[in-house]
Amino acid sequence: MISEELLSLLVCPMGKAPLRLDEHRLVCTRCGLRFAIQDDIPNMLVEEAELPEGCHSLSDLECVGAGDAKVDAS
Repeated sequence: MISEELLSLLVCPMGKAPLRLDEHRLVCTRCGLRFAIQDDIPNMLVEEAELPEGCHSLSDLECVGAGDAKVDAS
């Protein structure tokens, strides 16, 4: 289980918004990007995160559209 102290330090790597705990994953409170937690270790790799419903790519995220985050085009 992720402690409240650790959760308060973690932010979404895309738009730097706070994360919330949702069962066995962390969810960005702004864009909805979901990060898996395995063996109590959050996987914060954007490339391995689950996109929120309605998004087909990282470019569709709210934080990218607002200019607060950038997607590497390479």
